[in-house]
Amino acid sequence: MDKRRDIQEIACQQVLVEDSSVFSVQWSVFPLQLASSLTSDRLLERYLAYIRRTTLSIIRPFETAAGIEFRLMGSRLSLISFLPPQERDRAVSLRICGGLLVQPHQCHRGEMHFAVDQTPQGVKVSLLLSDYCPLILGSSSPSLARLWLYRLTQAALHRLVTIRFLKLLFRDLAGSSASVRVVNVKLRDGRPV
Repeated sequence: MDKRRDIQEIACQQVLVEDSSVFSVQWSVFPLQLASSLTSDRLLERYLAYIRRTTLSIIRPFETAAGIEFRLMGSRLSLISFLPPQERDRAVSLRICGGLLVQPHQCHRGEMHFAVDQTPQGVKVSLLLSDYCPLILGSSSPSLARLWLYRLTQAALHRLVTIRFLKLLFRDLAGSSASVRVVNVKLRDGRPV
């Protein structure tokens, strides 16, 4: 890839949909020659390693027979728990099944998708969180205070972590001096967070 040509774009949208569940997507289209060997399984592996590394092991992805848990440090406390990864449509999905950051009555809603798709423009690498009901919001009709608390904490961290992951992945594949920028997109209606 000619590093002087274009700046790599990372597309992003993060909203609360009508029922106050989270829809968050980030993607980037990598040149085929950089990402031809990348798979959705490998993307998930890299993301889990990145979470451990970027949080200095404060959050530790832990695999069990029941699935994957994002545990707080060395404890058994799961911030968010997922069923075992499932492959479908060239993506790996993790269905949410509990954790401290999930509304108790919505534990079996929501999922994360890790996808790598070849397109005419290159290889589209995407992360998607959908139907997630954060504990901070409390219900399907959160107060303004809860909405702002979520926006300033968990939503901001999720956006930062996923965008930074795609940025580092691109730089790892293209070379450390590769330039990237974030562009906001709209795929779904909702309240921006």
